Amino acid sequence: MNDSSELNEYIQQAVSKYSPIIIRIAFTYVKNITDAEDIMQDVFLSFMKSKPPFESKEHEKAWFIRVAINKSKDYVKKAWFTKRNPLTEDLSYLLEEESGVLDAVIGLDEKYRLPIHLFYYEGYSVDEIANLLQTKSSTIKTWLSRGRNILKKKLGGFYNE
Repeated sequence: MNDSSELNEYIQQAVSKYSPIIIRIAFTYVKNITDAEDIMQDVFLSFMKSKPPFESKEHEKAWFIRVAINKSKDYVKKAWFTKRNPLTEDLSYLLEEESGVLDAVIGLDEKYRLPIHLFYYEGYSVDEIANLLQTKSSTIKTWLSRGRNILKKKLGGFYNE
């Protein structure tokens, strides 16, 4: 990308393509859409500063997800974030069932919440999630299973499962 108009177009395409994913990931950490949008901006600032070369579209998406995870973790560690009195997020725009599921997913411990989000909302396989989270596939399978069981208890599971 030697031309600045090419670079600007590439950045705009990346913002359009990855913003929703980044915001959803950040939201699972910070539980506030405004903070999630701040994280998304930080991710794109990092992207514009480093201009990382990508081997493929999958590598590009994985980079954005990994940076979003790291920025989200850093964000919740900040002293002002841990000491503030958070506002409850208004999820009234979602259907009642969707907001209940989202509330339940957000209420999960991080080790279950993120794999469930990546598996069900982003469509990643267990092996891809293991690679993104830098852990073993068997660990991801365990976290998914335990997370599902917790969600079933919270939401009321099916009798035939």
